[in-house]
Amino acid sequence: MYAIIQAGGEQVRVSAGDKICVEKIKGDVQSEVLLDKVLVVSKDDKIVFGRPYVNGASVKAEIVETGRMPKVLVFGPRPKKAHRKLKGHRQQYTTLKIKEIIA
Repeated sequence: MYAIIQAGGEQVRVSAGDKICVEKIKGDVQSEVLLDKVLVVSKDDKIVFGRPYVNGASVKAEIVETGRMPKVLVFGPRPKKAHRKLKGHRQQYTTLKIKEIIA
């Protein structure tokens, strides 16, 4: 059994026991989160597509950890000028462990 969910602005295929890394979700470590934006659910050769989401379907997950990704450097020179700018960005993320899929 698997499901395709929308979490943190991206679509992820999950099944029970998977660990996924998504953009920051509010919540404490080792707390449960209910993800209700389920796009597709597959169970025993039956596939249910949502329009846009599947009614009554959700995914239970546990927050394993939160953190920040490695720094990404952005360098922006201006043409024909002596102007240079260096910026850095660290995206926050949450690691989730999928407990069960409720269809």
